[in-house]
Amino acid sequence: MAAFSLTFPATVWALDGFGPWTTTGLRGLLAGLLAAVCLYAARVPPPAREHWPALLTVAGGCAVGFPLLTTLALRTSSTAHSAVVIGVLPLATAIASSALTGRRPPRAFWAAAGLGALTVAAFTVQQSGGLPTLGDAFLFGALLVCAAGYAQGGRLATRMPGWQVIAWGVVIALPVSALVTVVALPVEPVAPNARAVGGLLYIAAISQFGGFVAWYRGMALIGVLRASQIQLTQPILTLVWSALLMGETLSPLAPVAALLVLACVATTQRTAAPQRPAAT
Repeated sequence: MAAFSLTFPATVWALDGFGPWTTTGLRGLLAGLLAAVCLYAARVPPPAREHWPALLTVAGGCAVGFPLLTTLALRTSSTAHSAVVIGVLPLATAIASSALTGRRPPRAFWAAAGLGALTVAAFTVQQSGGLPTLGDAFLFGALLVCAAGYAQGGRLATRMPGWQVIAWGVVIALPVSALVTVVALPVEPVAPNARAVGGLLYIAAISQFGGFVAWYRGMALIGVLRASQIQLTQPILTLVWSALLMGETLSPLAPVAALLVLACVATTQRTAAPQRPAAT
């Protein structure tokens, strides 16, 4: 979550020198090439046929859909407002995972997950002034596609190593990333500077690949339902980064929201059913 919490600030930095489509294309292209090198170095064979539907969902949701939609949203929304997506994403991921696997956690889990999502959403909306923006539609779409990618990827990580799940996901998305880059570069203005390049490298190497290595591994170890709720801490961290690194004002309610979110996370960890052993 620490790695993912810097995604929105780093994306804003990247947008200082690159257009939204170019940022998305280059982000996926660099992450895909990095993942391809890792897969080749480890001599990983192609995934089995039965794994392709889940990998396509990971590619579409986590490697293309979420990066593009959130990048478009950040053109008009602050990082604090955009954190609303992350606040509701854990609940959406839990719902997607439950529908996918048929597992039904107890009511206490859903109550804690819902309260956590409501707390983060209310706090981040209050932090950003509570006004709807043009980017809200993009953020809602990003929420849906990412939840599907998280749920499918987390389930697949119990059958193959988690790092290979995201590696194949971004590699599968390489043709789309390359096409977007080639089409967007001549059209969108490009004025790279140190901050923009640094932001782009971060979201490519960490947000798009490295962070997912740990994320899918954790999902495989403790289960998608339990892991999804740990992500409730991400919006709080994002808001802290937005205040420290970008000068956005942090509400005095932040400590209260953080404590309530941590209590909800603790409750979901106690009430969710354990996960079966993960692939190694």
